[in-house]
Amino acid sequence: MQQGKRDMSRPRVLVIIPAYNEQESIVDVVRSVVAAGYDYIVVNDGSSDATLSICRENGISVLNLPQNLGIGGAVQAGHRFAQTFGYDIDVQFDGDGQHDARFLDAIVALVESGADLAIGSRFLEETGGFTSTFMRRVGKSWLSWCLRHFAHISVSDPTSGFRACGRRAIDLFADNYPIDYPEPESIAVAAGLGLTIREMPVVMHERQGGVSSIGFAASAYYMVKVTLAILIAAMGHTARRGR
Repeated sequence: MQQGKRDMSRPRVLVIIPAYNEQESIVDVVRSVVAAGYDYIVVNDGSSDATLSICRENGISVLNLPQNLGIGGAVQAGHRFAQTFGYDIDVQFDGDGQHDARFLDAIVALVESGADLAIGSRFLEETGGFTSTFMRRVGKSWLSWCLRHFAHISVSDPTSGFRACGRRAIDLFADNYPIDYPEPESIAVAAGLGLTIREMPVVMHERQGGVSSIGFAASAYYMVKVTLAILIAAMGHTARRGR
């Protein structure tokens, strides 16, 4: 873990950087987090490229998963790491260069002010950053609708991977976290358990290297799987309330 230079009177914060085949971007991403003054851990999710060796050559703190678990498994490993080492807040920060370390202070402050789960949104304001393709924006709108109508939570950017968790969310997600395409489903679970969820506007960038793991066929599976997961999570909460 890289020790940041933050005020020791403030909560301890860990930035979790899940990385799968991010050899082109991982060094720059870590440097931006360190420059912002935060502890971090790279979770190498069984990369088949040089991500792990680059981390080791550059003295980067890395938790190496011997096989690929998917983004959910990598992030859950980070939450467990944060829980084990007593961090008060952790922040998911992608290893592909899409997230901007300038917003770390603001998203941490949102948790400090009472949010259990804080989400960085591309769509709350016109920020001028990268907002993904048209079809993916349509998909995000659909998932926002599902969360609003089934889980009764309004989130403008449900697939955002730029998220901060307080201790309640860390404990929840360290114990149980969706394996693939976890962000919308985990929002529904958190909302159903009464956690406070807030959003803030952020700027995101195009990935620095590598390719997205979500192609056309995967996108169709993604929409069906996540829609059903949100519905099941919401039904489970309703059933618990009815007992």
